[in-house]
Amino acid sequence: MKDDLKNTVNNFPASPGVYLMKDSQERIIYVGKAKNLRARVRSYFLKDNPIKTKVLMSHVTVIDYIVTGNEYEALLLENNLIKRHSPRYNINLKDGKSYPVIRITADPFPRVFQTRTIIQDGSRYFGPYPGVSRLESYLELIEKLYPLRKCRSSSLKKREQPCLYHHIGRCAAVCAGKTSRDEYLRRVEKIESLLSGKTEALRREITEKMTAAGASLQFEKAAEYRDILAALDQMESEQRIVDFDPEVRDYIGYATGETFSAFVVFQMRQGNLLGSTTFHGELPGSEEENLVEFVLQFYSSTSRAPQKLYTSASLGDVAPLKRFFQEELSTEVDISPPGSTRDAAILRLCTENARQELERLQRARGDLPALEELARLLHLPAPPLRIEGFDIAQVGGHHTVASLVSFSRGVPDKSQYKRFRIKSLPDGAIDDFGAMREVLARRYSRVKNEKLPKPDLILIDGGKGQVSAARGILLALELPIPIVGLAKREEEIFLDDTKEPLRLPEGTPALRLLQHVRDEAHRFATTYRGSLQKKDALTSLLQAVPGIGPRRAARIMKAFPREESLLETPLDIIAKSTGISEDLAREIQNHLRKSREGS
Repeated sequence: MKDDLKNTVNNFPASPGVYLMKDSQERIIYVGKAKNLRARVRSYFLKDNPIKTKVLMSHVTVIDYIVTGNEYEALLLENNLIKRHSPRYNINLKDGKSYPVIRITADPFPRVFQTRTIIQDGSRYFGPYPGVSRLESYLELIEKLYPLRKCRSSSLKKREQPCLYHHIGRCAAVCAGKTSRDEYLRRVEKIESLLSGKTEALRREITEKMTAAGASLQFEKAAEYRDILAALDQMESEQRIVDFDPEVRDYIGYATGETFSAFVVFQMRQGNLLGSTTFHGELPGSEEENLVEFVLQFYSSTSRAPQKLYTSASLGDVAPLKRFFQEELSTEVDISPPGSTRDAAILRLCTENARQELERLQRARGDLPALEELARLLHLPAPPLRIEGFDIAQVGGHHTVASLVSFSRGVPDKSQYKRFRIKSLPDGAIDDFGAMREVLARRYSRVKNEKLPKPDLILIDGGKGQVSAARGILLALELPIPIVGLAKREEEIFLDDTKEPLRLPEGTPALRLLQHVRDEAHRFATTYRGSLQKKDALTSLLQAVPGIGPRRAARIMKAFPREESLLETPLDIIAKSTGISEDLAREIQNHLRKSREGS
């Protein structure tokens, strides 16, 4: 069948035109354009084509074509046919999601917070940012430097006493008359300057304070100012601000993988971010073809074009697109690479957002090609859709813990992660085999007794010894689950029924997946071990303070599990929260500071 199709394509004309790919039911599943129909359609039959092209061709039984007078006519016809037939493998402008920005409201006492919705009510917006965690770190820095109000209502209710946030320096307490409106608006102005990248004055101020603190031997305070300067460096290197350029500009970021392609559009109007939107699809075309198709589909649907258009990948010959904008939308559009640092930075951020959207799509879809390859290499009866990975972490035989991570369809399923404190080993004993036996016995005894779903594959971080220890437990439980070990040194795969390890070429999808499971198990175990170590260290420090015994230390730890929270919280709050006196709270803080200075 495919040979017949290929022979038919050999008779296509070497002319501009549009080709239509159809499935066995004569449905149009893909429409493309070409300067040379024969050459372009022939390329779909190459052996080294990407997976997404091979997936498309596996469904194609008929290829028709329409010859056009020139490339521009082909571009218009392709656009119209896609809109008319909505082919399965063309762009259909499925919306993904918008990206977070920082909003400063237009209230008399403005609020600062993150949002994904742009409301044209006089609020000012800064961003967008590629990730919520990064944005939250910026807001935390802002709150530390210039605390505003915490209450969310636009109208303020008068209070007799300020809230707890004011006592820890995180709220302006305007409701209790602690901050005047003039002072409040000065803080808002400084926040705008910070988000705009105007940080020279702030840097000078923080540097002077850090120097003064160091000179007066206030090393904790000096370190705090140092951390603020480091946070400013990080913020300036990553943040992007809505500017005040009146030009109408659009930025299109593009990312493509083995299956999906993702697009992100940032639209700037009169100096404000009008919005940021994502689109995605399973597109088998080249990077240039997919991007041109997207531009046509997007601006045909909006009927509004920008004055300037920047894209993260090449559009090839832009003359047909410029003609499209001019004749169809009556707009002269400048399509060119970014000419300024500002435009290049915004386009990079736009592209980063597209990359993250692509990763999200791939996580949701799973990594089926890697699972199929893994099943073939390990001689499994079917792709291992559920993989459970284990690792052991300890420091000199202390704080010995184990982790269980779970991957569904080749991507992490964090809702199924579990962690274990090893109970069978005496403190100080180093026995990774014994720890592995315990954690597998605990995990799979429960799986068997409670009839829980079994994984399709178990991965152990380690070599032959670890795999043998694990296999002994499963044999005792009569659970025939395949087990492999992945050793870090040579990245060798140890099977439980062969003597020689399996070695896969670096970059092989199956090896990448096993490495991901192994590294995630290692990260989860070491993070848990580190948290226990810190908790024990803080408990020991507290019990070294006269008047603090095990029970009182446990009560303090419950209210303030982190050393930093104990040092930053006012004495009266510590006293009220733990039932100790302010003098004892002061002793605790002094002891913790001395401990830090001595370390």
